[in-house]
Amino acid sequence: MRIVVCIILVSLMPVLTHAQKINEDSLYMREHYEKFEYRIPMRDGAKLFTIVYMPKDKSKTYPILMNRTCYNASGYGNYKTHGHPSRYLVQDGYILVFQDVRGRYMSDGLFDNMTPNIPGNDIKNKKDIDESSDTWDSIDWMIKNLKANNGKVGIYGISYPGFYSAASLPDAHPALKACSPQAPISDFFFDDFHHMGAYLQSYTAAFAVFGYQKKDTTRNDWFIPQIMRFYGQSPKDGYDFHLKQGTLKNITEKYHYDNFFWQQIINHPNYDTFWQKRNLLPHLTNIKPAVLTVGGWFDAEDLYGPLNIYKTIEKTTPGAKNSIVMGPWGHGDWADDKVKNTHNHIYFGDSISIFFQREIEKAFFAYHLKNEGNPNLPEAYMFNTGKKQWEKFDVWPPKDIPPLKLYFGENGKLSIDKPLDEKATFEYISDPAKPVPYTSETEGLTFTPRDFMSDDQRDASKRPDVLTFETGVLTDEVTVAGEILAKLKVAMSGTDADFIVKLIDVYPADHPNYEHNPKNIVMGGYQQLVRSETFRGRFRNSFEKPEPFVPGQITDVNVPLQDVLHTFKKGHKIMIQVHSTWFPYIDRNPQQYVENIFKAGEKDFIKSTIKIYGSSVIGVGGEQQVKKGF
Repeated sequence: MRIVVCIILVSLMPVLTHAQKINEDSLYMREHYEKFEYRIPMRDGAKLFTIVYMPKDKSKTYPILMNRTCYNASGYGNYKTHGHPSRYLVQDGYILVFQDVRGRYMSDGLFDNMTPNIPGNDIKNKKDIDESSDTWDSIDWMIKNLKANNGKVGIYGISYPGFYSAASLPDAHPALKACSPQAPISDFFFDDFHHMGAYLQSYTAAFAVFGYQKKDTTRNDWFIPQIMRFYGQSPKDGYDFHLKQGTLKNITEKYHYDNFFWQQIINHPNYDTFWQKRNLLPHLTNIKPAVLTVGGWFDAEDLYGPLNIYKTIEKTTPGAKNSIVMGPWGHGDWADDKVKNTHNHIYFGDSISIFFQREIEKAFFAYHLKNEGNPNLPEAYMFNTGKKQWEKFDVWPPKDIPPLKLYFGENGKLSIDKPLDEKATFEYISDPAKPVPYTSETEGLTFTPRDFMSDDQRDASKRPDVLTFETGVLTDEVTVAGEILAKLKVAMSGTDADFIVKLIDVYPADHPNYEHNPKNIVMGGYQQLVRSETFRGRFRNSFEKPEPFVPGQITDVNVPLQDVLHTFKKGHKIMIQVHSTWFPYIDRNPQQYVENIFKAGEKDFIKSTIKIYGSSVIGVGGEQQVKKGF
C-alpha cells in the first residue's frame, strides 16, 4: 500500500506544484486586492457581468487591465487568476477586470460566435452593437466609475479572449492604450474550426461549449449534458471513434441536432457572406492603441490569427505601434510557469514562457499604461525553433534571410533551389476508409488536439498513401523565415481532394534522447513536424465558389502553410510530405465532388488515385504570393 501511495504522490507532484503556485498567487491577491462585482450597462440596455479587483493601496492611481471572456468570469471570483494575467502583471499593480461577454454566464443577451463588426461605433445608435461597442461601453463606464484609475486601459486574452482583445481595436475607445491579442481567432473559416476550407473534425466535441444559449444568467456551465453525449462514452481511441461515426451527417443526427453553431457550420460550407461578416481583418484599420500580438509556432488552433492580425495592421496602419511575438508554444502555453519548456517530445530550453511574461508582456503594459521603462520591443520577437533561441527582426517576414525553393525528384529526392525532373509523376491511392492518422500516438477523444504540431512523422513516412521527399544530409545550416507556399501540380481520378503538405526536420541518427521523454521515444532519426497545413482542393480558385476537378486534368493547387522561423542544422535533412487525408484532425473529403460535404452520404466516399507532378515547387521564406481565394 505504501508503494502505491508513493507512486500516486509522485505522479501528482506536477499537479500539486502548480496548485501550490495558484494558492500562492491567490494569497497575494487577497492581501493586496479587494474584489467587487458589477453589471455594466451597454448602450442597448443589456448588462455585462464584470469582476473588478482594486488594489488596496489607495496612495496612487492605477491603469485598468481587462480580460473579456466567454469562459466564465466567475472562475476568477475567488482571488484566482489561473496564471493569466501572469503573477508579474498582478504584482506590478493594476485594476484587474474580468468580464463575461454578451450572452455568456452572468451577462445579458444572446451569444454569437465572432459577432460581426459594425463599422463606425456610433454611441447614439442603441441598436447596432458588436464586440467593439461592448468593449467601448465597458471602458467608458469603468473610466467614469472605478476610483483610482489613471485613465488608461489595457486589454489582453488568449484564444477566444484573444479575439475579444483584437475586436476592441476597430473604433477603439480613446482610453484604450495597449492591446495584446494572444492566440486570437481572426476569421473562423481559416481559424479554429476550419483550416483553408476543411473542417477540423477533432474539434467536434468542443461545439457543445459554443452552440447552446443559456436560459438565464448563471455562474455554472449549462452545456454539460451536451458535452457528455461525447465524453460519456469515454473512447480510448479517437481515430477509431471518429471513423466509426461515419459521415458528418451522422454526427448531425446523433450529437449536434440541436446545436445552433453546428447548424451554422453545416449550412454555410463555403466562404459566403455569413463567414465574411465574421472576418475581423478588414476592420483592423486606423489602429490607435499599441498592439502586441502573441502566438505559438505549434498552435494547432490559432496560428493563422496572430500572423494575419499583425500583418493586416502593418498594411493598413503603417505608423501603428505594432509588434508580434511567436514562441515555441502550443495554444496558450506562454501562460505557463514551467522551467523546462517542451512541446510534445521536443525540448526548447528553460524559462522561455517566464521570459516572455516578465521581459516582454509585463514591460509592454508597464510602458504603455504606466509610462514606466521602455520594452524596446522589436517589430517581431520570434523564436527560432531549430536553433532554439529568440531572434529580433525589424520587419516580418525578414528581408535579410533569403527564401528558397524545394523541388521533388524520383526515388524520394528533394532538391534545394534546383529543379530535378519536371516531367516526373508521383502517385498514391487515397482511401477515405483508411485515412492517414494525424498523430503517431493513440489519443482518446480530444477537446482540441495539441501535441501533433511537432510530432514524429516516421509512421506517416511508411504509408503508401503518403509521398515523402527528403534532401541529403545538410553540410551547412539552412535557415528559413517567413511564408511558405506549396505550388502543386496535381491530377486525380476523382473530382475532389484535400492536400496536406508538411515541412519536416529529420534529425541525425545519433541525436541524443531528451530526459523528459518516455524511453520509447527515440530522437535519433526523428522526423519532427515543423510546419503543416491542409487545403480543400475545391477552393483552389475561390473559397466562395468551389468547383470540382476534371478527372485526369493537370491542375494548379496552391497550399499556404503559414509562416515559419526554423534553422535546419548541419547533419539534419529537410523533408516534405504530401497526402490527402489527415484524420480525425481534418474531416474526410469524399473525393468525388458533392455540394456540401457536411451532408454527404456513405456512398459519396470513393478511393482516388492522386498524382503530384515534378513541376511542383515549395516556396519557403520571405513573402510568398499567397492567393487568399477571395
